[in-house]
Amino acid sequence: MLVPVLLFILGLACLIFGGDWFVDGAVGIANRLRLPEILIGATVVSIGTTLPEVMVSAQAAALGHGQIAYGNAIGSVICNTALILAVTIAIKPAKAERKDIYLSSVFFFIAAAIYMFSAYVLKAFTRWIGIVLLVTFVIYMILSVGKSLKISKQNKAIDITPAGQDVTEKKSWKDNIVVIILMLVVGAALISVGADLLIDNGIIIAQALGVPESVIALTFVALGTSLPELVTAITSLIKGHGSLSLGNIIGANLFNLVLVSGISITISPFGLPEGKTIAGINSSLIVDIPLMLLVMLIIIIPVLIRNKLSRVQGIILLLMYASFCVYQFVF
Repeated sequence: MLVPVLLFILGLACLIFGGDWFVDGAVGIANRLRLPEILIGATVVSIGTTLPEVMVSAQAAALGHGQIAYGNAIGSVICNTALILAVTIAIKPAKAERKDIYLSSVFFFIAAAIYMFSAYVLKAFTRWIGIVLLVTFVIYMILSVGKSLKISKQNKAIDITPAGQDVTEKKSWKDNIVVIILMLVVGAALISVGADLLIDNGIIIAQALGVPESVIALTFVALGTSLPELVTAITSLIKGHGSLSLGNIIGANLFNLVLVSGISITISPFGLPEGKTIAGINSSLIVDIPLMLLVMLIIIIPVLIRNKLSRVQGIILLLMYASFCVYQFVF
C-alpha cells in the first residue's frame, strides 16, 4: 500500500511542476511571437493537454475498443467546460475577445455537426467520418498557423522603438527560445506521466479502501482524463493568464472531436454505443450530445456578443455539471 501512495504523491508533484513549466513555456512562445495568449492556448497548449487522450484512445481503438472514443470525446467536452473552465470563471472571469475564439468556436461546431450527423442519422461512426474529422483538424491548424503568422507580423510592424531609446535589455534565461520549447515539452511530458501515476495508483488505493468501481470511474478515471486541462487551467489562473485557460479549453474540446475521435474512428469504426435509454431512445442522443452543445454555447455566445465572461456563467455551468453527475448515478 505504501508504494501506490508514494507513486500517487509523485504523480501529484509531476502535475504541479509540469503545469508550471508548461504554462511558462506557452506564455514564453506567445511573448516571443507577440501573439495573444488565448490563440496559443487554442493551438499549442490544447494539443499538449490533449496528447494523453489521443494516445489512450488510439491504443484502445487498436485493440478493438473504438467505442471508448465516443464517450471520451463527449464526456471530456462536458467536463472541460462545465467543471474545469467553470471553476476558473467562477473564481476569476478571464478577459476574452470575439476575434480570438471565433475560429476555434466555428470549427468546434462544424466538428459537432459531423458528430451529430453520425450519431443521429448514420447511427454509426464509419472510417470516412474519421477521415473527415482528421481533415477538419488539418484545415483548422493551417488556418490557425496562418492567423498566428499574420498577427505576429502586424505586431512586429508596429513595434517601433522611440529615437534615442536604449533597446538593450537584460534578458532572463527563460527568454531563450530553446529553453522555452524545452519547458513546453518537458512540462507536457510531466503532466502526462503525472496524470497516469495519479489515475493508476489512485484506483489501486481506492480499491484497497473498498470504494465501489462506479465511484472510482466517476472520480479518478473521469477527472483523471481531464487532469492536464485542469492543471493548466489552475496554473494559468494563479499566474494571471486566464485567457490562456479559455483558449486551451475551447481548443481541447475541438481536438477531442476532430483529433482524438478522428484517429480512433479511422483505426476502428464503430456503431452508436448502446447504453441507458429514455423512452426507448439512447440517452446519449437526448442528454449527452445536447448537453455538450449547450455548455459550449453558454461559454461562447456571451464572448461573441459582449466580449466578456461572468461568474454567473461559471456558477450555472457548475450546477449543470453537478446535475449531470447526479443523473449518471440515479438514473
